Amino acid sequence: MSNFDVDEGKMALKIYLNYAKARLLIIIYPLAEANGNDCKIHCRPIYGTVKDKLGIKGFSQTNVRMKTISANINERLAETAFTNQSGIFDELYSGNTIVNYKRERVRTHVLQYLTPESSILELNSGTGEDALFFAQKGHRVHSTDISVGMQQELKRKVIKNGLAEKISNELCSFTMLHQLKNKNHYDLIFSNFAGLNCTGELDAVLASFNDLLKPNGVVTLVILPKFCLWETLMIFKGKFKTAFRRFFSHNGRTAHVEGVYFKCWYYSPSYIIKRLKDQFDLLGIEGLCTIVPPSYIEGFAEKYPAAYTFLKRNEDKLKTRWPWKFIGDYYIISLRKRLSEV
Repeated sequence: MSNFDVDEGKMALKIYLNYAKARLLIIIYPLAEANGNDCKIHCRPIYGTVKDKLGIKGFSQTNVRMKTISANINERLAETAFTNQSGIFDELYSGNTIVNYKRERVRTHVLQYLTPESSILELNSGTGEDALFFAQKGHRVHSTDISVGMQQELKRKVIKNGLAEKISNELCSFTMLHQLKNKNHYDLIFSNFAGLNCTGELDAVLASFNDLLKPNGVVTLVILPKFCLWETLMIFKGKFKTAFRRFFSHNGRTAHVEGVYFKCWYYSPSYIIKRLKDQFDLLGIEGLCTIVPPSYIEGFAEKYPAAYTFLKRNEDKLKTRWPWKFIGDYYIISLRKRLSEV
C-alpha cells in the first residue's frame, strides 16, 4: 500500500494538542507504509519526547487519542475495501460450496433460538444474504454496515424481493451502536463471518449489547479464533505466512481486500464470555470449518466430493465437542441475556 491518504487520498488528518506547561505541539499524520505493512500512526513531536514533556498522565491521554485515531483509520480502510468489493461480493462467494455450507450451519444455529416474528439487529450485514433469509422466514431485520456499497446492494435486493416491510437498514459502525437511530430492543443481535474481527475494540462493541437486547434476548457471533487447525497445516505446503498468521497477533494482522490493506484481530471464545459474563449466560459454541476445509481452499468440494461429504458428516457430528469447537476457521458462539432481577 502506498500513498494512501485516509480521506479518499486527499485529506491528511492533523490533531493539534496544546499543552501550556510543556509548550508542545504534536502533529499526527496517518501514513501508510509503502511496503504494504500495517498502517501506522507516525507521531512527530516538535519539542522533546511526548513522555518527557507531558508526564505519565499526559502521555497516557495522548496514547489513548492515538489509539482512537488508529482505530478510526482502520475502520475507514475496511469500509473502503468492502465498498470496493460490494459489486462483486455475491458473484465471488455465492457459488462456493463450502461458503454455502457455512451459511447453512450458521442459519441452523440461529434458528433454534428464534421465536416467530423475532426482531433481529444484524451487524456487518454485507449485501444482505442473511437478512433476506431471516426475513423470508417471517422475522424482522434491521441490517447495519459501515460500507456504503454493501448497504446499496442490500437495499437493491430488498426492493427486488419485496421485503421492505421486513428489512430496514442503517449505515452504522458496530463500534458506534450508541448512535444507532433504530434503538429498539431486539430479540437477537447477529454478526456473521468475522465482521467483528475487523476491530481491535471488540470489548466496546460487546459492552453495547445489553442495552439493545430484550431480557432473554440472544447474541450470536461468528468469529475467527486465534488458532485454526487447517491454517496451521499449511506449513506442510510451505505456506508459512498463512500457517502462522494467527500466532502472536495481539496487535492485529494485515488483511488485503480489493487493493486496500487494513488490520484484523483474532479472538478466543473466552474473550467474549469474560466480557459478557455479568449480563449473559453461554448457550453454546460450535466449531465451523474445523474438519471441513476453509472456503479459501477453492474447489475442494468439487474436486474431492467423497472426501468433502465424509469431512462434512464428521464435522456435523463433532462441532460442539472439545477440541473441535475451538480449532476451526471460525466458531459460532451464542449467549442469552439474563432476565432482570426483581
